[in-house]
Amino acid sequence: MYQVYDNWPKMAKDAYEKYTEITSFENINHIIFAGMGGSGSIGDIFLAILSKKKIHVSVIKGYLLPKTVDKNTLLVITSISGNTEETLTILKTAKEMDCKIIAFSAGGKMEKYCKENNIEYKKIIKTNSPRASFSSFVFSMLKILKEIIPIEEKEVKEAIENLKKLQKSICSKNLTNDNPALKIASWIKFIPIIYYPCGLQAAAIRFKSSLQENSKTHAMSEDVIEATHNGIVAWERKSLVQPILIEGYNDYYKTKERWEILKEYFKDRSIEYKEIHSVEGGILSKLINLIYLLDFVTIYHSVINEVDPTPVISIDFIKSKL
Repeated sequence: MYQVYDNWPKMAKDAYEKYTEITSFENINHIIFAGMGGSGSIGDIFLAILSKKKIHVSVIKGYLLPKTVDKNTLLVITSISGNTEETLTILKTAKEMDCKIIAFSAGGKMEKYCKENNIEYKKIIKTNSPRASFSSFVFSMLKILKEIIPIEEKEVKEAIENLKKLQKSICSKNLTNDNPALKIASWIKFIPIIYYPCGLQAAAIRFKSSLQENSKTHAMSEDVIEATHNGIVAWERKSLVQPILIEGYNDYYKTKERWEILKEYFKDRSIEYKEIHSVEGGILSKLINLIYLLDFVTIYHSVINEVDPTPVISIDFIKSKL
């Protein structure tokens, strides 16, 4: 797995350059991204990119589509394995509705169903595992859906260049005290709670999920503004939970104020916390770089704790019962 992560910048570049055919859809006023787990986190990325555009965007993680689906809705369905039960259920439901559909997977039942039912389908190669294939899928989909995810070419290039820079410091060839991912992994001893600003939710959710899958450890995440209205009260008692603050380079000024208040609160109570800052740049660069850094954290954390990050026995158990 670590060898795949070492290669993420190249995977991103190759994926974006591979596809020359852009898929176009007309009269769209609602986009739904559907997927579970690592596939679902791709939808979270696109939601963040489109958050300031004048179009209604939803992310669905489950079996059911909203009642607002109509002929002006585009459903983007992703299942990297192609066999995710929830996502396949949504695909079959959507086929009976008056909406536009495009599906992405590495094959599986999804490919077969789309071809049998004449549904727009794109096959993207899986590398190692769905979560390790994140880079390839995100940048392939950015290119294929270029007309509905309006992000400038320079922002995509910026994100890939920033991945290359980060790779040098966090990759498996740099197992030194200067490796920021290794530092964070070594710091996590108990249960992390990840605080994040609204725009970086996708990175926080992905970090929580990767800790659970790769490190086989419990983890929590919470919006920093919401947390200061209820969650912060839990810190009035001693706890083994460790706060991790994911801060954006240009967070909203009131969010920056809240970060400072929260850090003051922790310092006054001698609660040790870890700060992680996004890079400067567009939302794609911020999220992709954070996810790259934090996914590597979870791999190093698993090695430190003598856990193999690749098998997901519990998930296999659930799937075997469905």
